[in-house]
Amino acid sequence: MINTKYISLLFVLLFTFSTAFSQVHKIEKAATKIELNKYDIELKKIERESQLHKENVKESKLLVVFFVVILIVLLFLLLSLYKNIKLREKANQELQLANKALIEAKEEAEEATRLKSQFVSTITHELRTPLYGVIGITNIILDEHKELGNSAHLKSLKFSAKYLLSLVNDILQINKIEENRIVLENLIFNLLDEITTIKNSVEYIADKNNNKFTVQIDTAIPEFLIGDKLRLSQIIMNLVSNALKFTKNGEVILSADLKRVEDKTYFVEFKVKDTGIGIAKEDQEKIFDKFVQIERKDEDYQGTGLGLSIVSRLVSLFDSEIHLESEENIGTTFYFTVGFEYDEEKSQQIINNIEVDLSENFLYNILVVEDNKINQMVTKKIIQNSNMTCTIVDDGFAAMMVLEREQFDLILMDINMPLINGFETTRKIRKKNIKIPVIALTAFDKQEVIEEALAAGMNDIMVKPFEPSKLFQVITNNIKDKKNVN
Repeated sequence: MINTKYISLLFVLLFTFSTAFSQVHKIEKAATKIELNKYDIELKKIERESQLHKENVKESKLLVVFFVVILIVLLFLLLSLYKNIKLREKANQELQLANKALIEAKEEAEEATRLKSQFVSTITHELRTPLYGVIGITNIILDEHKELGNSAHLKSLKFSAKYLLSLVNDILQINKIEENRIVLENLIFNLLDEITTIKNSVEYIADKNNNKFTVQIDTAIPEFLIGDKLRLSQIIMNLVSNALKFTKNGEVILSADLKRVEDKTYFVEFKVKDTGIGIAKEDQEKIFDKFVQIERKDEDYQGTGLGLSIVSRLVSLFDSEIHLESEENIGTTFYFTVGFEYDEEKSQQIINNIEVDLSENFLYNILVVEDNKINQMVTKKIIQNSNMTCTIVDDGFAAMMVLEREQFDLILMDINMPLINGFETTRKIRKKNIKIPVIALTAFDKQEVIEEALAAGMNDIMVKPFEPSKLFQVITNNIKDKKNVN
């Protein structure tokens, strides 16, 4: 009985123990599972962290690579910048050297231009001075010996002197054109009068070569036009002289035709046509170049080769072009068109203001200040032939002395004189409050001395050599202007 109880109790204890052991085992298993889950979570966490670390490392590597690339690029850019700076410094140095060389070249060119202008001015002055004497004495001989009026020798002498003067003027003219020192003037002039003057000037050349010279002017052209008559005359004179020179036993025709009218501008075509030796095709393009002289078969025509170059450049100042048509042994035609203003009201005022004085019996007393003996003789003869009297002195100091004891209507003052020049003499005269008109006589170009002449107190300028009638006109105009002011 007892044994059964004990056995039952033992079984109960064993069961209980077994159950407890089973529960403990389950608990331990559950704990182990929990622990494993915890480890698994930790492991996954570690794996994630490891993955993140790997990704961070990878990103870091990429960043390092990126920064290395950027650094290399920056280094390359810095190297390029350094090279560019060095190249720029070198280029700047070369540029500075080049600029310095250009400045020096410019200064040398300006100095060469100045010296050239000075040389041209000096040489033209030195040539014009004796030419004044040659032309003046020739005129004196013709006036005093009327029987020599038809002398071929005297005519040749006068023509040669004027021809030499024209060459001197050509050299001065081309120099002024090249230095852009020519500005066209706008003055009212009579076209027929200008062309008539040209015709009279070239009669000797026409007669020498037995040429017929004809002028044809369109009647539709107004009597008075506004423009630069001096430059126009230079153009036509050069063309006509050439045409007469290269034509023998033929004809030269100068024509002026009205081509069109735009508002107040009248466009006139000028044409110079000859029946001379003509110009070969291969020479026609170069004849307007400087110093070009086309070879001639029949005769050696002399000249500077500047005439047509001057013509071309003067025509361009009028905003026009000169054209050429020529055939050997047939003839040559030059033509160009210039626009002139026409103002009827202005023209009528000019006509109404023209004072015609037919008497010319004014007895003016003129003081001539001139150191050149030949020029003294020529100027004195011109003045006396114009029914005026004159007193001649050799320098400015003598002029000051004679002005203190004698009254004069006008002073003709040479500019280049020893002891004291004409400008300084005129200043001293004006300081003494002497209001007598002073006309500068000079062989220099008018534009070269006009500013200083006016500043010194001179009233006008006459360039030697000059026509006697022109001197008389300048003298009378200045004396009348002084009387009108008084």
